[in-house]
Amino acid sequence: MGGLTGVINYGAGNLGSVMNALARLGLSARFAAGPEELAVAGDGTAGASPFDRIIFPGDGHFATAMEALEKSGYAAALGEWIAADRPFLGICIGLQLLFEYSEEAGYTGQAEASGPDGAGEANTAEVDRPRGKAEAAEAVKGLGLIGGIIRRFPGRKIPQIGWNQTLPRRGSRLFRGLPDNSFFYYIHSYYAPLDDTVSAAETEYYVRYCSAIERGELAAVQFHPEKSGAVGLQLLENWARGSP
Repeated sequence: MGGLTGVINYGAGNLGSVMNALARLGLSARFAAGPEELAVAGDGTAGASPFDRIIFPGDGHFATAMEALEKSGYAAALGEWIAADRPFLGICIGLQLLFEYSEEAGYTGQAEASGPDGAGEANTAEVDRPRGKAEAAEAVKGLGLIGGIIRRFPGRKIPQIGWNQTLPRRGSRLFRGLPDNSFFYYIHSYYAPLDDTVSAAETEYYVRYCSAIERGELAAVQFHPEKSGAVGLQLLENWARGSP
């Protein structure tokens, strides 16, 4: 669990809480000085980067965060880092920005019902794709590294704030050694769709949705592990141990 962890600072997020959590785990970490520090070599190794793994924490609006990443150069650098399958952990907005679009940032396309005539499994947030150019014309595009649309919760009590049970999928590295239905701390109004190809955990709040992602060395969580006590620290340690 050695090496250096880079933390992306794009101007928002629980950066102090994240750095404190990494320090409690004995992980060496510092803020990335710029996108050039995420440079990867042609063979997928870290190249000139001093970092062995990257964390992208964040709060705030999808469009504002994406604009900051584009202007700073981090959008392209993160895309290259993840494409090279280098260890990455997104937190909160750091999960949502991996997707194509968000209703928070101008996407207006409607989701199709999951069950016949909107019945059955309609309370499950299944992955849905952009239906056409018109729906995305005014929308801010995310990193687009995972297919699907970030949707707004359909209920009245929004945002979700507080502790909620999280059910991991079998074989998840992030949740290794943690009890099923462990409680993590959430604060968000928008959610990612379930997708069997990448979903590592699900949570229910009005709908069942994807609360954690794993694909190769790419990982992301909707909740805040740095604010989730012992289980959150264990998850961060699992992620770090799973990295080279």
